[in-house]
Parts: sequence; C-alpha cells; structure tokens
Amino acid sequence: MNKIGFDNDKYLSMQSEQIRKRINQFGGKLYLEFGGKLFDDFHASRVLPGFKPDSKLQMLLQLKDEAEIVIAINASDIEKNKVRGDLGITYDLDVLRLIDAFRSCGLYVGSVVLTRCNSQPSAKVFKERLESLGIKVYRHYPIDGYPSNVELIVSDDGYGKNEYIETERKLVIVTAPGPGSGKMATCLSQLYHEHKRGVKAGYAKFETFPIWNLPLKHPVNIAYEAATADLDDVNMIDPFHLEAYGVTTVNYNRDVEIFPVLNAIFKQISGESPSKSPTDMGVNMAGYCIVDDDIVSEASRQEIIRRYYDTVCLNRQGLADREAIYKIELLMKQSDITANDRAVVEPALKKSEETGNPAAAMQLNDGTVITGKTSSLLGASAALLLNALKVLGGIDDSIHLISPEIIEPIQHLKVDHLGNHNPRLHTDEVLLALSICAVTDKNAERAMEQLHKLKGCEVHSTVILSQVDSKTFKKLGINVTCEPKYQTKKLYHK
Repeated sequence: MNKIGFDNDKYLSMQSEQIRKRINQFGGKLYLEFGGKLFDDFHASRVLPGFKPDSKLQMLLQLKDEAEIVIAINASDIEKNKVRGDLGITYDLDVLRLIDAFRSCGLYVGSVVLTRCNSQPSAKVFKERLESLGIKVYRHYPIDGYPSNVELIVSDDGYGKNEYIETERKLVIVTAPGPGSGKMATCLSQLYHEHKRGVKAGYAKFETFPIWNLPLKHPVNIAYEAATADLDDVNMIDPFHLEAYGVTTVNYNRDVEIFPVLNAIFKQISGESPSKSPTDMGVNMAGYCIVDDDIVSEASRQEIIRRYYDTVCLNRQGLADREAIYKIELLMKQSDITANDRAVVEPALKKSEETGNPAAAMQLNDGTVITGKTSSLLGASAALLLNALKVLGGIDDSIHLISPEIIEPIQHLKVDHLGNHNPRLHTDEVLLALSICAVTDKNAERAMEQLHKLKGCEVHSTVILSQVDSKTFKKLGINVTCEPKYQTKKLYHK
C-alpha cells in the first residue's frame, strides 16, 4: 500500500504546457470547460496513486497570471435547491464556497453566469445577493430545440440573446458546482459573441476521466464507469478519432453523441471546426504520467469494489436504484473481481460473527489488518480506531488509552443530558477524550501522534456507519466501505 503509480510533478508540468499550447493554437484566447472536481479529487488520487487531490488546482496556479474563472450555475438548480451529495450544501451556496476557495489561493474569479434563466424567483434573489457582494453576474437563456436546432442556436435569437460575459484574460476557465450546470453551452455562447466582435477564441475540454489514451477496458476507465454508475455515462471508442486518424482512443458516450452537433455549431460560428473528434477537444495528459501500470490497475480494481459497497448501501438507504448495482456488478465481472477481494471484508465479518455484534476491520498502510468490536463503552468504529493507534504507536494492547472512569461521565452526559439513546462513544468523541488524556498520559500522547499514519488506510464495517463516524473517517483520509444493513431495525436512522 502507499505505492506510487503516478508521477504528479510530471503531470503538473505537462498539463499546464498543453493548455498553453491550446491558448496559442486559437490565437491567444481559450475557453476551457473544466469538468470534475478542482478541489479534493479523491477519486483520482485513489485510482492513480501519487496523484494529489489538489493536483488540478496546483496546475491552474501555474497559469494563474493568465487565467480567470467563470462559474456557471443552472438557474433551475437554484430554484430546486439542488444539493451536492458529497458536501450536503445547495449549489448556490457552493458557488460562494468556490469563489472563496479560488480567491484564497490567488485565482481570479471574473464572474458568475446563471444558465437557463427563465424568471426563476430564487435565481433572481441569488443574482441580487451576488451583485451586493461585488460579483459580476450574467444571464443565459433557454433556447428552443437545443442542442439540435443549430440554425436557431447560432443566431441573434439563440446565443445572441445571452448576455456577453466580459473577460479580461486569455485563459477563461468555466467551472461549476456540479453536472448539468451549462458549462459547455456557456463556452459556445462566448465563442459566438467573440466571433461577432472579431476576437479569435477557441474551446477545449478538461476531463480527467475516462483517460483517452488508455485501453477501453483498462481498470482506471472501468473505475470511472463504476463511479458514474448512477448516470448514463458509458465509456466507448471514439469513432470520429478512429476514422480521422486511424488511432483508437477512449471517450464517453455523451461527448461522442453530441460531437456532430458541436461540429455543426463550430462551423456555423466561424466557418470551420477546429476538431475532428471529441478526443481532439480534450487536453488531458494524465495517461502520460502513469509510471507503474500494475499499481494503478490494482488501485482501480479496489476502487470498483468500494463503489460497489457505496452503491448497495445507498440502495439500502433509498438513494440509488438496483440498475446502478447491476451495472457495477457487471463491471466487476469484466475486471474479474468480487466484493470479497477487499482485504478488510472477511476479517470484519468474522469478528462480527464471533461477537454477535457489529464489527469493523482496518488495513494499515503496511498491510496489517486490525479489527474492532462493539462493547458497552465503545462502538466498533471507535474501538477500531484506538486499536489501530495502539499498533501504529507500538503500545501494548492491554493498555487502556482512555480509562473507563473517563468514558462513563461522557456517556452520562450523552444519555442523561443531551438526549442520546446510544451511550457508546463515536469516533469523534473518542478522539476528543484521547486528546484530553494525552495531556497527562504518555501512551495517549503517543497514540495521538500516529493519527497522520491513518491516511490512505482501508476500513470495512459490518453495518452502515453513523454520519459522525463516516465523516470522522473521511477527515482522517480513511477509505470506508460498509455492509448494506443497519445496526438496528428502526425505520429512521441519523
């Protein structure tokens, strides 16, 4: 574990240079549609060991003097209070979060564009809020027959109705809080307006996955399909690239399906299309930076298994349908793996069977597997966390890092004063208690010093974790999977 299969420094250098080439190719102005997560891209870091979660941000920082950011948000998503599943916040709040995050690292945010504006009251309120904060806001409107009615789209009654976004720099990065926000339409609308103004400008697309120069059934690309099992995305050979160049490349169905329309739009705007295929539009260089294919392939197979467990748990919670499960099961068969090909699954299930209660197992970065069981004082996840810190710190298993005399008053507080029904300590409560004990106890102090070593470890729980345990593991950088069942038979679970 923790073996490197991806050269992150090479990636930063190659990727920024490729974007500069595209800027020059189009006469000094490039609209770059930026897909995926700019921050905290943990999927990429899991399937490409060595890829840092903020790699794309670091790459952009190498271009920050040439770049500005436009954030697109669908006005209908504001009206519907659409929520980001990973963060639990609405898209409009995420726009504010993104602006703060970009600004804090020195990137220039030029404006926000509200796409598909159709007099939505909430969108109007959000526009006024942004403008009161000193942020420029533009509006783009629905177009009848989009994206097929090219004649209307590329006219004064189509893109021409949209407000022209005034930009200052030669690289304009169009990003968004999530899919369906209208990034591509924003870029194409701008190309139309730039052409009308006599300004040469081009379009490119930045998507990390699928990786175009890896085989269609490479584990990295299959892992991407598993990650998007709830969508209609399917990896496929780019037929336009194969016909134009005789070279096999990989793209996904939505880009392949929309390419003829995009090609027609480009020709309608400027008289010619700069691209012969969807692959031509991309600028992703990640495939060139894989330095150990075996490591990357195994990491991707493990990600497929994690996605399977995530999906069956979401299904148990009523948040995913069976079709997504079937799709990942098929991907697992294609990859010749099963759900049990995860080192922590069997030990967790065995410990649960032995104790008759929920249990959990953790694989440390050296391959060691540790288990934790449910007791009257601690939940299985909390016990597992303490057991792992003992092993990492070379602390004897018989030593109490937190004495029962300290745990019991916390339980009294939880049940008798804070209204909790479960007296057992969660992971966050255990860490707080451990940090207090570390003031006077050398073993507790040594255990606290091991926390950073938990990053990248693997955990499996025999029950669906509480939100607090799940969030604590995530903050520690631990990859967690669960069996699709709850500890109790209650209908409502926090």
